[in-house]
Amino acid sequence: MKVSDFDYPLDESLIAQTPILKRDESRLMVLGKNDGSITHKKFYDILDYLKKGDALVLNDTKVIPARLIGEKEDTKAVIEVLLLKDIGDNVWVSLAKPAKRIKLNTIVTFGDGLLKAQCIKIEDDGIRHFKLIYDGILMEILDKLGSMPLPPYIHEKLDDKDRYQTVYAKNIGSAAAPTAGLHFTNELLEKIKEKGVKVLFITLHVGLGTFRPVMVDDIKDHEMHSEYYSMSKSVSEELNQVKKNGGRIIAVGTTSTRTLETIASKYNEFRECSGTTNIFIYPGYQFKAIDGLITNFHLPKSTLVMLVSAFSKKEYIMNAYMIAQKEKYRFFSFGDAMLII
Repeated sequence: MKVSDFDYPLDESLIAQTPILKRDESRLMVLGKNDGSITHKKFYDILDYLKKGDALVLNDTKVIPARLIGEKEDTKAVIEVLLLKDIGDNVWVSLAKPAKRIKLNTIVTFGDGLLKAQCIKIEDDGIRHFKLIYDGILMEILDKLGSMPLPPYIHEKLDDKDRYQTVYAKNIGSAAAPTAGLHFTNELLEKIKEKGVKVLFITLHVGLGTFRPVMVDDIKDHEMHSEYYSMSKSVSEELNQVKKNGGRIIAVGTTSTRTLETIASKYNEFRECSGTTNIFIYPGYQFKAIDGLITNFHLPKSTLVMLVSAFSKKEYIMNAYMIAQKEKYRFFSFGDAMLII
């Protein structure tokens, strides 16, 4: 199966540059998983498609304001550093730009020395390991110096940092938002609970894979980067009970999907656990955990398009994407949503 099979022509004017004023008033395309049928709704209409006894599973990761602009301590050259993953002892796997300027032991300073980063390891594709040097609490410093690591296709400045966080973001650790969750408001979540739907939270910290295009021709040659996930005992018990009672598990986003499928594949049930996953879901994959998926409209040739194509059919997804463009849906992170059920 070729990566080019998941390409589609995109009208770039449809790439959403800013979030919609009210989160749950984005548009919602409802796609029949098994028949390709399409219905056009608003996101708050999601309530009509959830049933008592279902479980809605959301990723409660929180994005770090991890994009830092600094300068080399010796030459004062401007350097951008994107913190991707904390690997302990104040060492972060990062993307540096321009990476060619960052050699071993290069020091980059931010905020007049409030934060310094010393390169201690060099990897390919712009990846550098930096030892962070600072006094105080790192997250407070990042709140002061850093900005949200918006995807490269977003060119507008984000006025409100919170709009690139879900309203339920809790566990700090992501380099990008789980964007399917951006459509939910606290009020909508309460209405969903009142309907008898269990609203459950798992964690997957979104990492490097978000910023990396698929560079191979054959899908099977692509290697996913590993990301940290966790599920609590109470959530695992609730999910097992929902399955036992014949309810449906609706995943909010591809990150929740990958977490649920990782755990179900490993244990053939849900369990309290944590670890790393590099699960790569593409057509031919047999789903073990989820019965429905809420997601956004994804980039051509991305692993995310492959995942949604696996959950429905590639032909249905590609047709839906063409119709979405005809109907002027907004695409990507700040764009509209799709429910596949």
